[in-house]
Amino acid sequence: MTDLNTPQPADSSAPHDGGPTLVVELKMLDAGIEPPSYAHPGDAGADLRTRIDLVIAPGERVLVPTGVSMALPFGFVALIHPRSGLATKHGLTIVNAPGTVDAGYRGEIAVTLLNTDSAHSIVLSRGDRIAQLVIQRVEHAHFVAVDALEDSVRGAGGFGSTGGFTSEHAPR
Repeated sequence: MTDLNTPQPADSSAPHDGGPTLVVELKMLDAGIEPPSYAHPGDAGADLRTRIDLVIAPGERVLVPTGVSMALPFGFVALIHPRSGLATKHGLTIVNAPGTVDAGYRGEIAVTLLNTDSAHSIVLSRGDRIAQLVIQRVEHAHFVAVDALEDSVRGAGGFGSTGGFTSEHAPR
């Protein structure tokens, strides 16, 4: 008998029908708000909604409550990502994207939204979808201090060291 409240290891030989693979207990703090849900089969992110009406002025950031708390199984994390349509069409993003909800946290999930538009306010109504919740497995590392690290092809190169611009006006 399988206990659905205990995360089960993925069986790579079994076909996946697109149904849930993990049970996550939710406590809805506001009965009028829909729980997180996936818009389409196969979506990675479940939509989170605002439980308040608000206006976010140009350049303003606001901590927005979602009316959801949850109990993630240990070994998992929930990452809060911006919604691509809101980012593209309105300049709405998440300041600390992705936000991190640890397995031990039991408080209300809140999202720090930022209006990056320089001229227009963003109006959000109670129940509007504001972010996506992506749940992933996490590993806990055993950190070991060493005197030197093994070489790699990349080495210490970072922050654009591999290029990426093809324009003649690219920064140098």
